[in-house]
Amino acid sequence: MSTCKCKNNQTDNLKKLDEILETYGKKEGYLITILQKAQDAYGYISIDIMNRISEFTGIKVAKIYGVATFYAQFRLQPIGKYLIMLCQGTACHVNGSEMISQVISEQLNIKDGETTEDGLFTLNQVSCLGCCSLAPVMMIKTEDNDETYGNLTKDSVIEILNQIKEKEEKTEGEIIA
Repeated sequence: MSTCKCKNNQTDNLKKLDEILETYGKKEGYLITILQKAQDAYGYISIDIMNRISEFTGIKVAKIYGVATFYAQFRLQPIGKYLIMLCQGTACHVNGSEMISQVISEQLNIKDGETTEDGLFTLNQVSCLGCCSLAPVMMIKTEDNDETYGNLTKDSVIEILNQIKEKEEKTEGEIIA
């Protein structure tokens, strides 16, 4: 059985995908659902995943790739443990989201759509998070939860990122010890 690169940089086999395919793969019109469930399980849609979906469903890889690249919800590259979604909606833009973007980029040495070398953070600019009264705002998603941070300033963003980094260093230190 082939393997793919999965959430948190762990290698996992395609057993979860096989379960998804057993549930949805024989039904007409379920490609988007299969892709959604696969991305939930693995963090992104790899070529291995597309190939397995094709083998099981008979849908050509080119069509699967076309669907996965057409919809913005699908990712073809792994994301960091912490997905930073920075709102660029009107209220956030007017209240300084561009400056917040620059601070995040400088602190993490990444641009929109990129992931830090250590695989910890991914930055994504989003159209709206629906939290206009908290502008500028960002949401940080992890495998376990979503945390929303509002009324951001340069200093508060630096503090949030540093807290996450310290938490990760402490966790990694505990694992090594």
